[in-house]
Amino acid sequence: MAYNAISSYKSADITTASPAQLLVKLYDEAVHQLDKSIDLLDEYDDGGKKDPGKIEPISKAVIKTQNIITELMASLDMERGGEIAANLFSLYSWFNRELFEANINHDKRRITIVRNMVSELRNTWNEVASTAAVGEKGAPPKNSVNISF
Repeated sequence: MAYNAISSYKSADITTASPAQLLVKLYDEAVHQLDKSIDLLDEYDDGGKKDPGKIEPISKAVIKTQNIITELMASLDMERGGEIAANLFSLYSWFNRELFEANINHDKRRITIVRNMVSELRNTWNEVASTAAVGEKGAPPKNSVNISF
């Protein structure tokens, strides 16, 4: 019964979210999966002893992140987004290449670099989502310029 309530809440949360809020949720999950893979890599190579039981969960977390990044790539509007969309596409492509190599080589450094960059993008989109939400309520966002005529 509690599971149904949680599932209903999550479903409502997603269906009522703005596009910017949905992007933040995707970034949140990507950061979560990257953190998980980093933690598992620490457990995998604990004191020089390699635990082969950690390889599959590490790989699954990295692949989930790659799937999220691919979804972010697919969501780009290259016509309206112009140079920003093109730059994001290149960055997302680089993320996926780095994660591919990191997954093969169990390279924590590469995963950490991508994780930090994804987190920065998440924070930026969170600001956009927050500004849009405040703007939708009719109040001007803090420290903003009103450009309406």
